[in-house]
Amino acid sequence: MRPDIILLVLDTQRVDRLSCYGHQHATSPYLDTFAQDATLFRHAFSTAQWTVPSHTSMFTGLYPDRHNMLQTSSVLPSTLTPLAERLRDDGYFTAGFCNNPLIGVVNTGLARGFYSFLNYAGLMTSRPNETAAQRSLVDRYRYHFKRFLAHVVTHIQDAFARSDTLLDFSFSPLMVPLWQTALSFKGNTAKSLNDAARLHIERAGVEKSQPIFSFINLMGTHMPYRPPVRFVENFAPQLQRNKQERRYLRQFNGDVFGWMAPLTHVIDEQHKATLDGMYNAEVACQDELVGSFLQKLRSSGTLDRTLLIICADHGEHLGEKQLIGHSISLYNELVHVPLIIRDPSGDFPRGTTVDHVVSTRRIFHTALSAANSATDFEHSLTLAQSATSDPDREHILAVGVTPQNLLHIIQRRRPDLIQLRNCDQPRYAAWNKRYKLIQTGDTALELYDIVDDAKETVNLCDILPEQVEVLQERLQAFISHVGQDDTAVVGGVAYEDALVYRRLRDLGYLE
Repeated sequence: MRPDIILLVLDTQRVDRLSCYGHQHATSPYLDTFAQDATLFRHAFSTAQWTVPSHTSMFTGLYPDRHNMLQTSSVLPSTLTPLAERLRDDGYFTAGFCNNPLIGVVNTGLARGFYSFLNYAGLMTSRPNETAAQRSLVDRYRYHFKRFLAHVVTHIQDAFARSDTLLDFSFSPLMVPLWQTALSFKGNTAKSLNDAARLHIERAGVEKSQPIFSFINLMGTHMPYRPPVRFVENFAPQLQRNKQERRYLRQFNGDVFGWMAPLTHVIDEQHKATLDGMYNAEVACQDELVGSFLQKLRSSGTLDRTLLIICADHGEHLGEKQLIGHSISLYNELVHVPLIIRDPSGDFPRGTTVDHVVSTRRIFHTALSAANSATDFEHSLTLAQSATSDPDREHILAVGVTPQNLLHIIQRRRPDLIQLRNCDQPRYAAWNKRYKLIQTGDTALELYDIVDDAKETVNLCDILPEQVEVLQERLQAFISHVGQDDTAVVGGVAYEDALVYRRLRDLGYLE
């Protein structure tokens, strides 16, 4: 019998703020307990620094420059078959429970393949599906009116996300309070988890013996920071006695432009402590809700027949390297992410840790393999292989392209930052076991030891030129394929062409 599969994405979750990854504060006791009964990947890295490209990589198994989903205006091409569609076509009931408007509201095509896709962010949030027989005549009229209104509102919201002018206007002091509250920007974590648990436990509307694939995206750790008071008291107690810091937090929560643009100065220590404390409070709050979700699955017996993948799409800068948010860099604050997998088959040993580097794009292959839907080639790339023979051979890649609409806003408001911080230059990162090379534009290079220098404070380019050469060759081979239409990569079928595969592997693109 094929397992249920749950992909739970903790949007904007920094790996270094989880206690199971070594954080000094007990921010994640429920995830810690879960990790003790699962496989924890200590060095998992996202393929990109923000939502759309990183999610697309998890849904397709491709790096961002191959799937080309690099902007908020991007739409998944018809030549690519995403994970949900593959699983749906192979008999799975597919459901999405999404709190991120870039996936649930903006029409990126990432909701393709889901029988049911519930959105918890936006003016018109979705509700679990009902059959027509369950509604009275009045309820049916009300239902169709709400669907029509939701359709109109969604188009308006989508237009704001795609238009530089409208997006710039939405960042104004007049609009920010409106869309942060009325649009329910961070969604509803508790409701989305409850709805997902109910589907997997009660299985309403699912055929007998039909397995379920669920995608859940939570936005609890995303800005703005407004956790319940009890979590603030625990993780940011200084706010109770410091009016100045409370004022700073209010300004920060309302300054959407400030969430995305580089800082012009080193962040004040007190401000940094405030952001750290509030972020940790949000992590702990979300962890408690996830813990309740896990307990429901566990007590019902559902967890023991489910492949559960918990990860993040990216992290968050909180003032490090004079950066805020997750729009520009490929530093560890953004691309080093948690990845914890528990499965009923034993392919992922319980209570173990994998120490070599892996890419989150392998989630695609892992889910297909668990569902017995993978080709032989795709099966060879599952993360389950990492416990014995690493499919990446400890060579992985990431791509960082600043969204064009954000560049437009920075150009209008702070044009000096474009050149000062190379905001308009693409960034590429390559890992070779313990070393990571970041290339910004054509020439700027940074080399870091991710084991001994996880915060990337010492650039080793001049000290280890041989490592720079090895990784730069790999990056150049990758960059040289950017923009080409490799049918050997698109769709996955041509992967089985051994000659094409060997050529791409020799060029350094495939692992």
